[in-house]
Amino acid sequence: MANSKTSHGDLSWWWTRSVIIVLAIGFTILIWRAAVTFRDAPPIPEKTVNIVGETVFTKSDVLGGQQVFLRYGLMENGTIWGHGAYLGPDFSAAYLHVLAMDTAEDLARQKYGGTLDALGDSERAVITSEAGRILKENRYDPGTNTLILTEAEERSFQNQLATWKAYFTVPENNLGLPRAYIDDEHEISQLVAFFAWTAWASVTNRPGKSYSYTNNFPFEPAAGNSPTSAALMWSALSLIMLLAATGLVLFFFGKFNYLGWKGEGEHVHPQMLPGETTDSQRATLKYFVVVSLLFLAQAMMGGATAHYRADPGSFYGVDLSGVFPSHIVRTWHLQLAIFWIATAYVAGGLLLAPSIGGKDPRGQTAGVNLVFVALLVVVFGSLLGEWLGVSQLLKKGWFWVGHQGWEYLDLGRAWQVLLAVGLIIWIVLLYRAVGPARKHPGRKNIAQLFLYAAVAIPVFYLPAMFFGSTTHFSVVDMWRFWIIHLWVEGFFELFVTVMVAVIFYQLGIVSHVTARRVVYLDAVLYLGSGIVGTAHHWY
Repeated sequence: MANSKTSHGDLSWWWTRSVIIVLAIGFTILIWRAAVTFRDAPPIPEKTVNIVGETVFTKSDVLGGQQVFLRYGLMENGTIWGHGAYLGPDFSAAYLHVLAMDTAEDLARQKYGGTLDALGDSERAVITSEAGRILKENRYDPGTNTLILTEAEERSFQNQLATWKAYFTVPENNLGLPRAYIDDEHEISQLVAFFAWTAWASVTNRPGKSYSYTNNFPFEPAAGNSPTSAALMWSALSLIMLLAATGLVLFFFGKFNYLGWKGEGEHVHPQMLPGETTDSQRATLKYFVVVSLLFLAQAMMGGATAHYRADPGSFYGVDLSGVFPSHIVRTWHLQLAIFWIATAYVAGGLLLAPSIGGKDPRGQTAGVNLVFVALLVVVFGSLLGEWLGVSQLLKKGWFWVGHQGWEYLDLGRAWQVLLAVGLIIWIVLLYRAVGPARKHPGRKNIAQLFLYAAVAIPVFYLPAMFFGSTTHFSVVDMWRFWIIHLWVEGFFELFVTVMVAVIFYQLGIVSHVTARRVVYLDAVLYLGSGIVGTAHHWY
């Protein structure tokens, strides 16, 4: 296997090939799933009418309801199709359950002349089965782009207008939202239209299929929603594939020496010495102070969020919901986690880059300070904007400088753009700092891996800007999974491993060859698991 050695020293080319193969296969699957999501997303009817053709609600009502849902930050209170916070209910599931009960009550009166509770077990089973059959029937006409509701479905929609208005009235009902949070009749009507559409998509069978647009999620026996065999099979297979592939990677890369895993035991001279720092490295100290403060704030927000679940109407005798309601506290809890992690990674990169390159490039310290100011503006500006947004103080500016409403991507679009710009400046600073190492035979490869891992962070944040407030909910969730599983859980963690490898190399603990092996192995494991996780969530 001597031919497997390359200019990488004693490191086999199969390390690089394995990463390329994982990325090629994984992103082929992800791109294919993205195309399928765009193609097969549940339709939003132009008109939803009753059996006599009268309009109940329209597409603009559904999309307007989605905007109400986002503008009020309700994804940080409850969920849609299981995605969001778990303080409040799953709005799609709650609507569907009431719809199923209303349909069953209507059938009980028609068939037996009484209420559902008055029926015997066998009669209830007949009614439940018939209600599920009715709700599963797809009455959407793609030719006219019209959905027809049964009398029971229309009646349930009208009744649930009052139900959901009551939900948003007092904090005790909704686990800590402000009192009388949404009381505008038009906004309630639009919001319930959005809930009705999500419930319809979750129960109505896809054309030609025996399962719904959401693969019968959420589980609701009263509506005939139970897990499909395919959903169970692919869930199990994804877990088996993840564990088996991880074991296979560890087996091959740990067992066979021809891949260049085992070290030679050579002495490595340290290149990063205690007490020897550059001006730009000392300038990163303030980053780590901010990281500690953000971590503390995140922990405090987590405690407040937990308290809302236990006692939503009072925070040790104080009604906190009027100033800091539960959904803004949870928003800050998530955003602060992302911010302190991102700030730590940015600071770590800026700290290590000069040690790889050997010196500070001209103006590096000023650049470090500039990125620090940019991070402070994004962090504190977005947190304030989110509070102003859910307080309905930003009017039409809510999407850009307030609270976008998407879990994990709550910060306004303008803050996202500023964050991306700050990350690009960060990449430029890293590139300049490691410049000399890219020409050094012994440090070139580790410098390249450092830069590649860093560049992936701003690049894979771009999907966070591929949607707006009226983009189809299924499409948005697809891009959210890219951010959650690939950006946060994939490339961020890969960059951490690169930084650890660089630190060990610079301290003389391992050779540059061993450091690169660790990075390649981590790339296969983390990126592979991130891709599997993203694909599994789509299914």
